[in-house]
Amino acid sequence: MKYLIVIEKTKTGYSAYSPDLPGCVSTGATLDEVEKNMHEAIDFHLDGLRQEGFPIPQPSSASAYVEVAI
Repeated sequence: MKYLIVIEKTKTGYSAYSPDLPGCVSTGATLDEVEKNMHEAIDFHLDGLRQEGFPIPQPSSASAYVEVAI
């Protein structure tokens, strides 16, 4: 499965979350690190859901850029 992650710049690096997986967040000093950490966080989050007997959410979020004149 592919889950959308949203990455945001912070004062100390980057943070990320997945809209389809509430509570699943991660951070990293670089873009590569935050993506790697988020991959691990999603694996951990889904494993926890499985262990607790909760359903695995299907990915449903989408993203797009909107171009505007400035």
